Amino acid sequence: MAKVRPPTKNRTAPRRRRGDDDIAGPGTPPPFRSLQLAKLVDQVPSGNDWLHEMKYDGYRLLLAIGGGEARAYTRSGLDWSDRFAPLLKAAGELKLGSALIDGEAVVVDGDGRSNFQALQNALKADPGAIDFYAFDLLELDGEDLTALPLRTRKTKLEKLLPEKNRRLRYSDHIAGNGEDLLKRFCSAGLEGVISKKADGKYVGARSGSWLKTKCIRRQEFVVVGWVPSDKKRAFRSLMLGVHEKGQLRYAGKVGTGFDAAELERLAALMKPLEQKAATVSAPRSETRGAHWIKPVLVAEIAYAEMTREGTLRHPSYLGLREDKRPGAVTLETEAADFAAGSAAAVAISSRDRVIYPESDITKGDLADYYAAVAAIMLPWAGSRPISLVRCPQGRAKKCFFQKHDAGAFGDAVQQVAITEKDGDSEPYLYVDTPEGLLTCVQMGTIEFHGWGARVEDVEKADRLVFDLDPDEGLDFEAVRRAACQFRDILQDIGLASFPMLTGGKGVHVIAPLTPRAEWPEVKDFARRLAQAVAQNDPDNFTAALSKAQRKGRIFVDHLRNQRGATAVMPYSARAREQAPVAAPISWKEMATIDKASHFHIGDTKTLLRRAQSKALAGWGRASQALPDL
Repeated sequence: MAKVRPPTKNRTAPRRRRGDDDIAGPGTPPPFRSLQLAKLVDQVPSGNDWLHEMKYDGYRLLLAIGGGEARAYTRSGLDWSDRFAPLLKAAGELKLGSALIDGEAVVVDGDGRSNFQALQNALKADPGAIDFYAFDLLELDGEDLTALPLRTRKTKLEKLLPEKNRRLRYSDHIAGNGEDLLKRFCSAGLEGVISKKADGKYVGARSGSWLKTKCIRRQEFVVVGWVPSDKKRAFRSLMLGVHEKGQLRYAGKVGTGFDAAELERLAALMKPLEQKAATVSAPRSETRGAHWIKPVLVAEIAYAEMTREGTLRHPSYLGLREDKRPGAVTLETEAADFAAGSAAAVAISSRDRVIYPESDITKGDLADYYAAVAAIMLPWAGSRPISLVRCPQGRAKKCFFQKHDAGAFGDAVQQVAITEKDGDSEPYLYVDTPEGLLTCVQMGTIEFHGWGARVEDVEKADRLVFDLDPDEGLDFEAVRRAACQFRDILQDIGLASFPMLTGGKGVHVIAPLTPRAEWPEVKDFARRLAQAVAQNDPDNFTAALSKAQRKGRIFVDHLRNQRGATAVMPYSARAREQAPVAAPISWKEMATIDKASHFHIGDTKTLLRRAQSKALAGWGRASQALPDL
């Protein structure tokens, strides 16, 4: 097969190529990767198996350090390096080759309390007042540490941070006695406690091994309007909304917590957003004189409780959240039991029902598979809009896709509001816990297909997916050659990639992206690349949709790289004979794999072991910008 090079314009300089065993060079800032998130619970877990830390009131940041420079990423992968220049200067001076450090950017007052409003003010006027509390170490000098126990990672982290460094501070912890710590923190006016499994691995999802217990209720709400003041102040109160079952509903008003400068700033931000139509339905008594705005601003609100009507009691404004998308703002509820986020908490009915008739694999077998692989699947499939392939009577019976939910799945399966082409908002499904995965299986789900973007920002892609789909007459050797050739093409334009067996006939070649480019740019890039490959090697590739033009060729399906399109998720089972699964592999393995359906749900132990291998470590994170073609 001839080697193909796509025509380019404004090609970026070639980047350092990565081998299968390479994470990040010891002098190179590591790329962003998905953060581990905490589940809200109503009580601190007991026992010495948990480490308890202070819950900070700031912005979650991932510091990537290497070669004397550093970058700062938000929880959704946004590069905010320019906003935290003093922090990054201090980070770049650390005596190490490279590191990826998880922590929180805060402003601390004289009593040792972090303050979100003070942080916002510092970001605008005095970034030198911002400190960083480091609580986890994901990579060090090119070595991935996420499979190590938390205790070990924190020991390594503490040794990295000089005690006299005021900018970068180590976040200490205590083992056990979490309830006493929470009482002390609440008495001191602090926000709460984060509890983490001492022997837990770092999982880029809401796995259940990190829990948070709050002293006061607080969370994000969408600003949907404002009520004018009869005094000289810019407005009397903000009107708030929150997404429930994928729809924005009214959540009350907040009229305290603003100083004069913030009132003026918010008024200026809201003025160009004003619209005649109300975004939410609210009682007439609440909306007299209201000015409605487009629901694009997100505010952090502290409150005493939620009323039966679903509105806030005694709310107080804390500040705007620029790192949160309005569509992802849902009401966070406390779990009564911290084990509720585990797969074991989901009851699977009809476990003996055969859903793969050719192999007698049952619904219970499938549920056990998903429970086992949840920790390695959620970093890929979690917190992104998904479409489910549901086969309630088994794979050989009627199956159907489902991407919306009216509430039948319960609280474990989340919803994110996404604006459709007609301007209306629809509730899309997503999961971020093992409980969510298993709830979908209980509802007859076999396959999970996901968007190429996360719910934090559905308009920006975090991956490119090229589906290499062989014509009926081609064997897997042709697919193997095509995949390796496509890898070389992507490398030549600066994109590292990895292959994924689809569990069907073909292979996905996936290039993780830093979520910066929006869908029109990503779609155009993928289309032009696929067409260039097909034009340069028409005997082996085609980018045409027509089946008549695919005869004897590999179809380069680029259409998954557009808004709303989905691709099968890594470790998803397939509704095909013998229960194959989609599985990421290394390029070295690509030389020996015999077929795209090589792995099946009976290979659980093998898949878990492979996921921790050095060759596969570090996948699933956004790591590179979209180059010019």
